[in-house]
Amino acid sequence: MTIEQAGLMLATPAAYTDEARLHQALALLRREAPVHLVRATGYRPFYAVTRHADIMAVERDNALWLSEPRPVLTRSEPGREENSYGVRTLVNMDDPDHRVVRAIGADWFRPKAMRALESRVRELANRYVDRMAGLGGECDFAAQVAVHYPLYVILSLLGLPESDFPLMLKLTKELFGAEDAENRRGDSAEDRLGPLLDFLAYFQRLTAARRARPTEDLASAIANAAVDGEPLGDVETASYYVIIATAGHDTTSSTLTGGLHALLEHPGQLARLRADPALLPMAVDEMIRWVTPVKEFMRTASADTSLRGVPIAQGESVLLSYPSANRDEEVFTDPFAFDAGRDPNRHLAFGFGAHYCLGAALAKIELVALFRELLPRLDTIELAGQPEWTATTFVGGIKHLPIRYKLHR
Repeated sequence: MTIEQAGLMLATPAAYTDEARLHQALALLRREAPVHLVRATGYRPFYAVTRHADIMAVERDNALWLSEPRPVLTRSEPGREENSYGVRTLVNMDDPDHRVVRAIGADWFRPKAMRALESRVRELANRYVDRMAGLGGECDFAAQVAVHYPLYVILSLLGLPESDFPLMLKLTKELFGAEDAENRRGDSAEDRLGPLLDFLAYFQRLTAARRARPTEDLASAIANAAVDGEPLGDVETASYYVIIATAGHDTTSSTLTGGLHALLEHPGQLARLRADPALLPMAVDEMIRWVTPVKEFMRTASADTSLRGVPIAQGESVLLSYPSANRDEEVFTDPFAFDAGRDPNRHLAFGFGAHYCLGAALAKIELVALFRELLPRLDTIELAGQPEWTATTFVGGIKHLPIRYKLHR
């Protein structure tokens, strides 16, 4: 594999379905070209940044490195900026807008608020382990358990009716699975845009309802938020819902599935964790590092600069490869070993700095709760087929994980 071939894999959705080969490519880039210019057909050129230290440097300086106008890697289409369509989520924004708009939902995700949710999360975790027990000893853990449990948590926090949860799951799969043959709505530009437009329409209706009749939930807090004394515009409000409703569960479900797969692939670590449940918080951080469900964000230089000696001109973009940072040999001892007690664990799966994941505390609570319910009840567990990964360049993980198991009460 050449450096050029390795760089092109970052713009190839199918590359993320073969993790061993992907990590081979990322290791080559870290070693030989940690800041590498990628020219991929269908995309504007970008610099792939693969070292932990360089990604940290970019994330620390959010005045030099901007999210707008290119927050994630998408195909370049004539006549519009990538990922625009008029939508401005927290992912798109820079300060001062980002700081002000982020604050609207921040209190709902602070550790104190999350601790108040813990009993509800534990109840849901118990419910979904019971559901596993009722599936007859064999299931697709990804499709039948992992996608539903965090979805239920985040949409309950928003205050959405349970009858709408299947629609939210379908639209999330279509939105994040636009490059995946199984999950995408279709191949046309209209099909790619459709899930986002459907989300916006749904949440514009929700905004109107919560403004007419405010309730005690996160949806109402967003709908009735004001910035400088003025309510958020309809598109900004709907955009806020979209990022909470999608990123708030899809990344956690990928980590649940990938974390269980890691334990099945490393039975010694599974036994270690069952023998010492106090390791669970550290094990969850290791699962997050191992899976890294958010594959990249992009930043655009606001002025001429350089990174690791490579000149980058104003207006040029960098791709921050989080899976690469989370296997960086300069930061992690034996980075390709899954270590349920890894400490310290300086992974960047939640990002860093101003754009650090708003829901990080909630994700950890959910992961700990599910495994705390599941592991003591396991008699046996094994793979019942081959896992399948989502084709993506942005968010994803294992989409099918067939398992065979015996659970007791």
